[in-house]
Amino acid sequence: MIKIFMSVRNRLGITKKCIEALKKHSKLPHQIYVYDNETNYRLREHFDYFADLYNRREIAQITFTTYDSTFNAFSKASTCNFFGLQHEQDPLKDTYTFLLMMDNDIIVTPDWDVLLQGAWNYVKKKKMNNIKVIGQLPGGIKSKSKEGYPLGKLMGRIGKLGGSGLWSVRPNFFKDVGLLNLKELVGHDKKHDQLYWRLLNKKTDNQPYIMGLNHKLGIHCGRDAGSICNRLTRNKGKKNIKEIIKFPKADKKIEEQDFDTFFNYIQQNIALHRDW
Repeated sequence: MIKIFMSVRNRLGITKKCIEALKKHSKLPHQIYVYDNETNYRLREHFDYFADLYNRREIAQITFTTYDSTFNAFSKASTCNFFGLQHEQDPLKDTYTFLLMMDNDIIVTPDWDVLLQGAWNYVKKKKMNNIKVIGQLPGGIKSKSKEGYPLGKLMGRIGKLGGSGLWSVRPNFFKDVGLLNLKELVGHDKKHDQLYWRLLNKKTDNQPYIMGLNHKLGIHCGRDAGSICNRLTRNKGKKNIKEIIKFPKADKKIEEQDFDTFFNYIQQNIALHRDW
């Protein structure tokens, strides 16, 4: 079983494609925990969509948060902490294959979960205890090792940093690495990753802590769906800030496409593959 944390804000069109990809492209059983943070566009449609998934038991949890309930800290970081604290209460917390942290603009590819399972089995077999995260290349990973680690048909390389849009971690991650200090994130719309890099570096005594696989596990669609974090950061203090994070044209265009058409398009869009 895999437990998945998903952070959402607006962009219902890409959220639907993200969850449909998990349904179509996963082979291992999973539970999806959705945190919808301060959505202010198509809010009623968000409620209706998630209510339908909840009713059909296709998600394990849906939580709607506000500015107040996330303590004016970066909402992804706040809700990641909430997810971690809840996971630590799970009597079966140590039995999960891995935990996944993902953004709602990531579209997983076929067999993503089986490939990550194989990578974690390899890391455990080789007792690579300093590896706390497995993602994909390039995935924002820096200081990559020259040495590659053979994983069947794939190759893994280890390094530091890496974007948490698609992070798989050990089931004991929140106990082992820890939670983020939200005091450092009050008033911010980013920095979840930077603060975790610091914790990971400390935990591993400055050793490489992330492995990236040379396979596209997930396609980052922020270029097409719009980036909430970038818009908020670049336009901090503007009066119309809540209006410029709605992305109505992109939302409509993505939602109007059937899944296969959309997936074929993003597979062939080279621009979406460069950073991730």
